[in-house]
Amino acid sequence: MIQKFLHQLASLLTATALLVAAPGSLLAGQDGKDPAAGLQTTTPIKHLIVIFQENISFDHYFGTYPHAVANDDGTSYFTEVKDDTPTVNNLLAGGLLDQNPNSTQPFRLDHSQALTCDQNHDYTPELAAVDHGLMDNFPNATGVGGPGETENGAPCDYGHKTGLVMGYYDGNTVTAWWNYAQHYALSDNFYGTMFGPSTVGALNLVAGTTNNATLVNGGASGTIANGGSSGVVIGDPDPGYDDCSPASKTHVTVTGTNIGDRLNGKEITWGWFQGGFTPTGGTATPHNLVCGSSTTTTLLGAVTDYVPHHEPFQYFMDTSNPAHLPPSDDSKIGQTDQANHQYDLSSFWTALGENRLPAVTFLKAKAFQNGHPGNSDPLDEQTWLVTVVNAVENSKAWKDTAIIITYDDSDGWYDHQMDPIVNQSNASDDNTTTPLGANLPSCGTTPTGSASGRCGYGPRLPLIVISPFAKRNYVDHQATDQSSIIRFIEDNWGLDAIGGDSNDAKAGTLSGLFDFDDPAHVQALILDPSTGVVLSH
Repeated sequence: MIQKFLHQLASLLTATALLVAAPGSLLAGQDGKDPAAGLQTTTPIKHLIVIFQENISFDHYFGTYPHAVANDDGTSYFTEVKDDTPTVNNLLAGGLLDQNPNSTQPFRLDHSQALTCDQNHDYTPELAAVDHGLMDNFPNATGVGGPGETENGAPCDYGHKTGLVMGYYDGNTVTAWWNYAQHYALSDNFYGTMFGPSTVGALNLVAGTTNNATLVNGGASGTIANGGSSGVVIGDPDPGYDDCSPASKTHVTVTGTNIGDRLNGKEITWGWFQGGFTPTGGTATPHNLVCGSSTTTTLLGAVTDYVPHHEPFQYFMDTSNPAHLPPSDDSKIGQTDQANHQYDLSSFWTALGENRLPAVTFLKAKAFQNGHPGNSDPLDEQTWLVTVVNAVENSKAWKDTAIIITYDDSDGWYDHQMDPIVNQSNASDDNTTTPLGANLPSCGTTPTGSASGRCGYGPRLPLIVISPFAKRNYVDHQATDQSSIIRFIEDNWGLDAIGGDSNDAKAGTLSGLFDFDDPAHVQALILDPSTGVVLSH
């Protein structure tokens, strides 16, 4: 009853917030001026756009960068490697392409094999895959597939059974990513803050921790560390403050501070924009709303656009928009009103077109374009990604914008680089079965005063920075993680660190990817959305 009361109170507060006058410092957008441009920052960056995609390890997209092989049909899309391309820590180092410790050797997935099924990316299997740093147990622990198996129509085999997890793409499929790396800045040492699936990555992106969670509906095994009803999220529950998440789902709510709270405290404009967020039916009561829009794809048929557990701010009462209310007016996008900073993706296009882009923008694609194996693929993902980047580069905001492209988790795909363990843990979920058959602790001992179940860093993920101030054709090797994005926001807009359980205070800095003294990319790189090839630069 208390939970329901709090939920209804949150909806009432957000619905009536439009009656409160917006702070004077934010009203500039009403006369066509950019409201973020006048905010004080420590760098020239006035707009940060975080494109948060789904389920890709670093080696899965960059395993042989910058060397690509022609597709089976003879086509090549990545045709020019810059002479000064720096060395990347990938599968080309140490003979890992043909002398790999896993039971299946890494293999190239062709452009014609862009669609695959989802691999196992749960917390404990991912720990088992890295096998105490030996990195030799991926097909056994996270590989999915067998002859003829499919998932929603997506192939799970391509002749490799569970060894599919060792597959990687090159620049003749993930062409846009490789071209962005050639012209802007790439990190080869960026990690998920923890092991585990999408909810884990999403919460770490905005709060730097998955602690302080309470199970409010359902009891799916592996949701909370140590099998508890409260504590650390290690699974994929839906957000408790999202009326578009069905009542049949497992729900959790989270208390504590996220980066949205910090931005609100300084009246800095921000928003989370997600495909399919606009309701299509039902009633605005707890878990009775329907966000049922879908997109029909050639290979998978209809794919529902909105995925509730990809929306991290809906886990927190103070930053949630349970009824998925739209902004009270387009001029309020980024400000606190009935939408409470949570929007449909269409509001991003409105704000960009009207030169009112919030200072901090998080973008989540519709499910068929978010890169998640089983409901998306690199080609559909590329179309959306390049369309967004091209539009920003052609906008008035480009001159002081940084775009970060990264991912929520690895999907369990093979990556050869063991992560640095900065959070030790001896939760029951940290005991893993290795190829030797023993049930062994995998992540040390939880420090006194810390919460168990937060083993991390997790798997290595791609991260690209696109900006006039991004270093050109540069690879950053400093260890960073998802909470480093929180730290960048805090440092750039002068916010206090979240602290407590959050990793933000100890996160590595992303500053090495920028050169703020020399904006090298005033002339932006424009790509073809369908192929990823360079159109102009």
